[in-house]
Amino acid sequence: MTQSQPTPAVRLIKKYPNRRLYDTKTSTYITLSDVKQLVLDNEGFQVIDAKSSQDLTRSILLQIILEEESGGVPMFSPTALSQIIRFYGHAMQGIMGSFLEKNIQAFMDIQDRMAEQSKGVYGNQFGPEAWAQFMNVQTPVLQNMMSNYIDQSKNLFVQMQDQMQDQTRNMFTVFPFTAPPPSDNKKK
Repeated sequence: MTQSQPTPAVRLIKKYPNRRLYDTKTSTYITLSDVKQLVLDNEGFQVIDAKSSQDLTRSILLQIILEEESGGVPMFSPTALSQIIRFYGHAMQGIMGSFLEKNIQAFMDIQDRMAEQSKGVYGNQFGPEAWAQFMNVQTPVLQNMMSNYIDQSKNLFVQMQDQMQDQTRNMFTVFPFTAPPPSDNKKK
């Protein structure tokens, strides 16, 4: 008989009608800032409505993003936000979400590799100030690298789209479709 590994418990946060968040792990009320800290600490959690048990995690995460975008230096330009909004309800919505998620993960992987490499070069003495200085120097390099990565992703996506169009055309040539008759748009 094999014993299964216990899955790490997800921290449960209940949201009450008075908009307060209650952390069931610490048995205390918490703020949106506290939830943001859970995200930064990579701690798994789920926010549910205390009455209906509806999952509100995405909604809370979106609130945190809204607060971050409203104050300080925003991450998304109005153009980027507009383009994201245009994908809602679009046939490519699912692909766009997956594309963004994979690109963010790729960016995080690059960041992790750079942090790991910096430890090898500078030891564990590479503190936040040194990291900030390093990033100031490396920002143009990173931007160029990410630009190249995005260009490659774009080219692959266009190739995939062209292949899908070709396959669709080939698939529909089997069916005996006839062109619709020209419509007479003149009003009498």
